[in-house]
Amino acid sequence: MNIRSSLLNTLTFILIVFAAGHSAAGQGIPVASRMNGAQPDTIDKVPPATDNEERSALHKRNGRYAIHPSDTLELSFMLTPEFNQTVTVQPDGYITLRDVGDLKAAGRTLPELTESIKAAYSKILRDPVISVDPKDFEKPYFVVGGQVGKPGKFDWRGNVTLTQAIAIAGGFTDAAKHSQVLLFRRASDQWTEARIINIKKMLSSGNLQEDPELQPGDMLYVPKNTLSKIKPFLPTSSVGTYYNPATF
Repeated sequence: MNIRSSLLNTLTFILIVFAAGHSAAGQGIPVASRMNGAQPDTIDKVPPATDNEERSALHKRNGRYAIHPSDTLELSFMLTPEFNQTVTVQPDGYITLRDVGDLKAAGRTLPELTESIKAAYSKILRDPVISVDPKDFEKPYFVVGGQVGKPGKFDWRGNVTLTQAIAIAGGFTDAAKHSQVLLFRRASDQWTEARIINIKKMLSSGNLQEDPELQPGDMLYVPKNTLSKIKPFLPTSSVGTYYNPATF
């Protein structure tokens, strides 16, 4: 197996893990890779060309918080306070509203859910005025894995770039392949965008304008370099003979 095949296998494996951790419904991500000719260090997981809605989702991400199961929400009725209530999003994504029944909440933004709740209560109230406030919710985060000093899940506090995230995770290890850092980003419930970032080239050129800013839920994976893969098969005394740092 050559190095490129090994990288693609690693990419496929990480996509499967990433999908399993982020899809509440347990749906997998269809595999449809393509190389972007204008940017050879980028691989996108994209839907078929005929699916315009999904393709648009890859390039226009909703920055508003999407409600998750186990989130706790406080509903305030300005004109009818007797309907004030606190609800928790159930594992199936629904909330139970007093006197109107169940309503799907998971995956919606707060404005979207507020409008849905208003519509539900409009059946028993006239022109209800309702506000929805999150009381306990999933905190924004990013994940760094692979060849870094402290792989794990970190709080996302805004304005964190890729290189800063790697520094937060303890920096590269000696086995890291700086030129092929993988960035996974959820584009929709069914699709995840994957990019290969050449940090080695970016740092050597001193051009940090290409250092992408992370978004909540992003995952970084730093693969092993070629030396770390072949080192177990090399005689200890001859490692220096075969190793050229400039090629890794």
